[in-house]
Amino acid sequence: MMRTMDLRGKTMSRAQLLAAMPRADMGTREASSQVQPILDQVRERGAAALRDLEERFDHVRPHDLRVPAAAMQEALEGLDPKVRAAIEESVTRIRKVCAAQVPEPMATDLAPGARVSERWIPVERVGLYVPGGKALYPSSVIMNAVPAQVAGVDSLAVATPPASDDPRGLPAAIILATCAILGVDEVYAVGGAQAVAMFAYGARGSEPQDGEILCDPVDKITGPGNIFVATAKQMVSGMVGIDAVAGPTEIAILADGEANPDWVAADLIGQAEHDELAGSVLVTDSQDLAQGVQEALERRVPRTEHADRVRTSLSGNQSGIILTDGIDQSIDVANAYAAEHLEIQTADPDAVIDRIRNAGAIFRGPYSPVPLGDYMSGSNHVLPTGGTARFDVALGVHTFMKPVEVIEYDREGLKPIAAKINDFAVSEDLPAHGECILSRFLDDPYDKADLESNEEKAGLR
Repeated sequence: MMRTMDLRGKTMSRAQLLAAMPRADMGTREASSQVQPILDQVRERGAAALRDLEERFDHVRPHDLRVPAAAMQEALEGLDPKVRAAIEESVTRIRKVCAAQVPEPMATDLAPGARVSERWIPVERVGLYVPGGKALYPSSVIMNAVPAQVAGVDSLAVATPPASDDPRGLPAAIILATCAILGVDEVYAVGGAQAVAMFAYGARGSEPQDGEILCDPVDKITGPGNIFVATAKQMVSGMVGIDAVAGPTEIAILADGEANPDWVAADLIGQAEHDELAGSVLVTDSQDLAQGVQEALERRVPRTEHADRVRTSLSGNQSGIILTDGIDQSIDVANAYAAEHLEIQTADPDAVIDRIRNAGAIFRGPYSPVPLGDYMSGSNHVLPTGGTARFDVALGVHTFMKPVEVIEYDREGLKPIAAKINDFAVSEDLPAHGECILSRFLDDPYDKADLESNEEKAGLR
């Protein structure tokens, strides 16, 4: 079912280890040639292009690109009470964690009259993308919107594909209901790369008045999506901020002989269910566990709902079982793989966690499987993929805030270092920089012949 990579007895450099990791091909370079015309059309033609592109890609022409408030209320009223309770529980838990994440302002006094402080300022307007496709993701609405709200973002807009079976071209009711629960009332029936373009450039042409603004441009775009969404985000990055260029989802399970092979197999299948490119990786020093997991997969995969999808994912090059010499090598492999989701199922999970440097999120112990984080742990499920956890982090309150330094010096604070700043500026052949400083203390900082004596008279030397 899953291929096996045997690293036992092998000494590998960091470069070799990174290169050996199973990965799905992102393919953003190939997709860019298809995405660029979409970006151009939306930029030039606004709402008219959005309608044409929705009809082309999502096979429905939305009557209202911006979802009417009445439709959102209708979706909320029709929501299954059990599902609503689950959504509200998820919101409560992540909001509590987000509230604890809000960074505090800081200030450092370097000397009398010399202070540098830091303020955290929310991003003003954010576009949140919620994918459709093989599944519906109300959880993605929660994971993006709640941190933005807690951060203090003033303006939130959600874009999500219209449902092909809705005659009005509205998005799925559960997505609209979740937005209503969260109080997000700016929702667009727009999917794919065209949604990214709408957020980046804004869009005009909202009916009935041609030229009316449909959607104002945003400052940052967040949320997962397919290869075309990821490519579009990459291509508009710099014009707007983005959270990340997300690739296919992935799990790594670092386990030893104490792990339950049935539970490990279930967790690998759970991730493979997302799509055919999802990565499921087991890292273990136990040959017996590896064999037990293979046997459990053979039993479980045919019985799962999306067996064909799961089988394709588990047998792909992005998945596999990696056998190691021991826990030290297992940890090295886990750090090289830098999984989006890393489960630790070992006899001493804390000792392992202390040595993990690269992971989007760590799930400690056998009773913390990844779906807990997908829905209701209070953590965020928008995580770095494709090994980017080596340098990137999960989406959170910080994603929607900017640290801005405030420099506060008075005369007393600037005077002791004025001459030093001038010396530094002159050494870089930027004398006007130094003159900016000296002019605060000298009548004529341009008098080079007498500059040093003037500095002495002004008490700068």
